[in-house]
Amino acid sequence: MTVSSAGMASQDELDRAVAQWLKWDKNPKTLAEVKQQNCDGNIELLRKYFGPRMLFGTAGLRSVMGPGFSCMNDLTIIQTTQGLCRYLEKSFSDVKDRGVVIGFDARAHPPSGSSSQRFARFAATVLISQGIPVYLFSQITPTPFVPFTVSQLKLCAGIMVTASHNPKQDNGYKVYWENGAQIIQPHDEEIAKAIEKNLEPWQGSWNDKIVDCSSLIKDPYENMKNKYFECLQKHCFYRDINKSTKLKFIHTSVHGVGHEFVQSAFKAFNLAPPLAVPEQKDPDPEFSTVKYPNPEEGKDVLTLSFALADKEGAKIILANDPDADRLAVAEKQEGGEWKVFSGNELGALLGWWIFTCWKKLNPESSRLKNVYMLASTVSSKILQAIALKEGFHFEETLTGFKWMGNKAKELIDKGNEVLFAFEEAIGYMSTEFVLDKDGVSAAAIVAEMASFLACKNITLSQQLKAIYEEYGYHISKASYFICYETKSIQRMFENLRNFNGSNEYPKTCGKFEVSDIRDLTTGYDSSQPDKKAVLPTSKSSQMITFTFKNGCVATLRTSGTEPKIKYYSELCAPPGNCDPEKLKEELNDLVNALVEHFFQPEKNGFTSQSN
Repeated sequence: MTVSSAGMASQDELDRAVAQWLKWDKNPKTLAEVKQQNCDGNIELLRKYFGPRMLFGTAGLRSVMGPGFSCMNDLTIIQTTQGLCRYLEKSFSDVKDRGVVIGFDARAHPPSGSSSQRFARFAATVLISQGIPVYLFSQITPTPFVPFTVSQLKLCAGIMVTASHNPKQDNGYKVYWENGAQIIQPHDEEIAKAIEKNLEPWQGSWNDKIVDCSSLIKDPYENMKNKYFECLQKHCFYRDINKSTKLKFIHTSVHGVGHEFVQSAFKAFNLAPPLAVPEQKDPDPEFSTVKYPNPEEGKDVLTLSFALADKEGAKIILANDPDADRLAVAEKQEGGEWKVFSGNELGALLGWWIFTCWKKLNPESSRLKNVYMLASTVSSKILQAIALKEGFHFEETLTGFKWMGNKAKELIDKGNEVLFAFEEAIGYMSTEFVLDKDGVSAAAIVAEMASFLACKNITLSQQLKAIYEEYGYHISKASYFICYETKSIQRMFENLRNFNGSNEYPKTCGKFEVSDIRDLTTGYDSSQPDKKAVLPTSKSSQMITFTFKNGCVATLRTSGTEPKIKYYSELCAPPGNCDPEKLKEELNDLVNALVEHFFQPEKNGFTSQSN
């Protein structure tokens, strides 16, 4: 074993890791960098490069691009794909007939000679060297096109090379299974084991020139693009709505891949194309106009969009993240200010709209028994409230679309319809043909909804209020702290598990009384008769949910891809007489108490918090 997941324990291990790197790496830039630092005796930097090996989990890998086994580079891509290859051969007797699809975004890192396309080519090289056919996209594509292709062509797996909305120096390797959903246990664990057994590059793994001439390589780009928009058209309910409204839309792809595809999505819906933010329309690996290429950050990422919208008289802004699997939406209010909808608010709007359209096509109530909507456990329960009143089913899953996608597929295979799934981190599965979050389809569906409402002189904000008044107010607040010290994070969560003595969780948080606690790290749930959690648990991640006597639910969890501790909170009130401002005030008080009593940022060294 080259580098253990536990980290570098000694100088001897570091020396062995460097020696193996110098023997195996054939990328001239990363090889030269390690040689130079080794000659200079820069132990600190070498330990950074050759520290804990990237863990294969959260549906794949994500790390900075650079040399060493801790980073994303040609060699670690080859090693990862060799492990995946062996696991595919073990799992599918027909893998050499069915094959794998590989897509990539526009990320690049000149200092290490890395790019998403280059990584995709090496992944393809490994697979075809073993006789496995590869559908390698010839151009950048949105992430949703990879699971779409897996499902359409009935492939064994899919690989998407992307770091989504992460900073420019990062990249990632996301894996989908034959069901079109992101991998979950036991696949991730078995692939990780296979990677460790196949670290030495195979003969031919470095020869990426074979990608250009192999009969095992096919380009699915045009076929899948046409098929995707053909499928998307079936989700358009008002093809002539564009003739009835003058509503203008602004779209930004935030220097990513989304521009062309959102333009095509509007065309599929017979809508006038959105105006693109020119400075952000084309792919730019430097993400030169934004500090973070993540529209979830809100107004900081949308500055250029606001300016263009004000200039052009547009009232709706649609923003994708760089791999176009997420969508943020902003709307100009009567007073001239801009409202950026939270993921929960847009989830409420999309859930209401998609069910309303489905109901129009299916007026008979008998079909409701087979209709489902899903949301992650840290997302708003507004869909649950709508489901209770309207008569369809709601299911809660663990955080992330790997869980929602697999649950959706499971339900569909049993003859059910899954109309919609969402998570608060601006991710929406608005169709059944992509079992993952999809910012392209969501953009078109939001545009149709906004256009329909505009014809009735109703804004998105007004419709959101109407939804809350009909199904109950759901006020939520989510944010995060940044911490690079794993021990500090571990200490905070262990303190919560031993708050009032050994193995005793908090009974209060300031003035707020705790009624129930669910710990999905340990599997404890005080609300269950046997005290065991119903949802799956994982010891490798931290996640505790507190239910308070005032009805508020708050979850604290670590991020799987970033150095963040995230928190999510929601306070609900039934339909009727409700003062939303008082509800917000009470939730704010509770969140402040969470920060003061549970997070204790100064004590734990949590250095930054988003707004």
